[in-house]
Amino acid sequence: MTDNSGKIILDLCGGTGSWSKPYFDAGYDVRVITLPQYDIFSYEPPGGVYGILAAPTCTHFSLARTNAKKPRDLRSAMKLVARCLEIIWEVQYELPFETAHHTKLKFWALENPAGFLKFFLGNPSLEFNPFDFGDDYRKKTHLWGNFKQPKKNPIHCEVGKFDKRLLHELSEFPEGFIYDSGCGLDKRQVRRSITPPGFAKAFFLANQ
Repeated sequence: MTDNSGKIILDLCGGTGSWSKPYFDAGYDVRVITLPQYDIFSYEPPGGVYGILAAPTCTHFSLARTNAKKPRDLRSAMKLVARCLEIIWEVQYELPFETAHHTKLKFWALENPAGFLKFFLGNPSLEFNPFDFGDDYRKKTHLWGNFKQPKKNPIHCEVGKFDKRLLHELSEFPEGFIYDSGCGLDKRQVRRSITPPGFAKAFFLANQ
């Protein structure tokens, strides 16, 4: 059995830790950098980071934001995205050796539902719906980064978008997750943001 205990995975804005859970289960040193335990703007990454997952809050990037009480604030939202990217860059500045053609970081990925972020980061490396990886609902999602493509295994989707049935199924947060209203999201939004387990597993299998 492979010893992964020394491989650090940063899960930036990780919330419930659902994206990094397969790594945690496989013995990686997973660090979920999220409120209220961590303020990402003051967080400095350690040495020896193996992989980075990032899922900055999508509220102001969402195309579904049609009845919001506050106006869309892309400038503020991009500050969080920029901080995630700064951490990713910081980890990669020191090369393994002088003539290396790669950095020390094995992989990194930044996730957001399909929306305005593509106008800032360009076309994503991967576009998917949860049903592409076996979860029976639709939520078009984009992924940017340097990673190996997870293998899709789509199912016929019976459910439209994230509906009340799915919300009920996710009524309890994962063990160890602390909900904090200071994150700016209500509990329904946090539940809806949970990474589909099928995708999380497929991404892990492709990127170890």
